[in-house]
Amino acid sequence: MKVAEKEKIFKALGDANRLIIMDLLKGTELSAGRILQQVKMGQSTLSHHMKILCDSGIVNARKDSRWVYYTINGDVVKQISADILGWL
Repeated sequence: MKVAEKEKIFKALGDANRLIIMDLLKGTELSAGRILQQVKMGQSTLSHHMKILCDSGIVNARKDSRWVYYTINGDVVKQISADILGWL
């Protein structure tokens, strides 16, 4: 993984709201509507945060008719985790 890719991931995770979203997505797929029910923000704010998470590669988005469904990209999480552990 290139340094610029790592930087995007760390910046994406450097926001409390996005960390809350990541916790919600742990082990599951959620629609934007379901995420909105559990966080205190408007739809446009959620869209902004989801774009940052998706652009970093740490979250995947899947469009299904009316809704977008989100999941954590396990491969990216494993890779960045291995990189972090490699610092030890």
